[in-house]
Amino acid sequence: MTVNTVPEQNAWISKAIKAIEADYQRSADTHLIKLDIPSLEGIDLYLKDESTHPTGSLKHRLARSLFLYALCNGWINQDTTVIESSSGSTAVSEAYFARLLGLPFIAVVPRKTARKKIEQIEFYGGKAHFVDSSAAIYDESRRLAQELNGHYMDQFTYAERATDWRGNNNIANSIFNQMKFERFPIPTWIVMSPGTGGTSATIGRYIRYQMHPTQLCVVDPENSVFYDYFMERDANITLDSGSRIEGIGRPRVEPSFIPNVISEMRKIPDAASVATIHWLEKIIGRKAGASTGTNLYGVLQLAAEMKQRGETGSIVTLLCDSGERYLETYYNDEWITANIGDTSAYLAQLQHLQQTGKWQA
Repeated sequence: MTVNTVPEQNAWISKAIKAIEADYQRSADTHLIKLDIPSLEGIDLYLKDESTHPTGSLKHRLARSLFLYALCNGWINQDTTVIESSSGSTAVSEAYFARLLGLPFIAVVPRKTARKKIEQIEFYGGKAHFVDSSAAIYDESRRLAQELNGHYMDQFTYAERATDWRGNNNIANSIFNQMKFERFPIPTWIVMSPGTGGTSATIGRYIRYQMHPTQLCVVDPENSVFYDYFMERDANITLDSGSRIEGIGRPRVEPSFIPNVISEMRKIPDAASVATIHWLEKIIGRKAGASTGTNLYGVLQLAAEMKQRGETGSIVTLLCDSGERYLETYYNDEWITANIGDTSAYLAQLQHLQQTGKWQA
């Protein structure tokens, strides 16, 4: 699309950036929740609660960064329709910022996306444009952008470059600042699941830039190529089916996924992810989305291994979004049975860990 650099457009872009920065200044940082697991004595576990952002998820940070990046590059102006390909949470957050700037917004989403997320996109004035498979979102987003003379945000390409990984209150900067007065202020591990790969890229780069000894573990759900790509480095790997854990896992290798900043990757069964959020609810009294279960299951594996080796330290992960968005899916027994399967073995495993601090094979 043609970039308009006339003074009126520059003035609008400056006004738009100021509106986003003002919105940011009205927001407090997200909480860091310490989990109480007495059987894991000597190992402190933390959840950074990203569900408390105005749009209810970690993707609020990404959407803000993407809008600022697009504005500063001159890709959107006061007449631009913004299009994004998303399984839901990024679209919700981008719809929020589009409304803040008075711009039309269209989210290209798979049909299986949770209805609650669609309602939230619409609440912020956006429109949902459905496709039949996760793999179809990219081309359809480009087609719409061309047809409407709009801008395709393309979170999967720009997530890793839109955020300043050196600091400036990014997610990693925030984690380390909040850990300053904890017993083990420098985490032994930070655990993250990849959607675009942008958050893990930010965390991994920040750890290196700050010269911390912290290791980054990235946990991937089933029906996702990131783990296989990390192990094999074949960028042509694809899958026909998409992830059943909304917001994470992709059927292709995304440009924002940077494997060289990752210390270790693990594949987490979907049933384990769902079991973990039900287990977590009994500890903190709140529901979380299934991607949080993927994260936390990896954390608990690492914690049990640390205890077995006689190590102490801290592990931090993210509570990505609220489970209230998933009452019809991950908190619906019939849906779980039909789409995920039996979670009882993983629940028993988690209860055993909680009682003994040991990982039951």
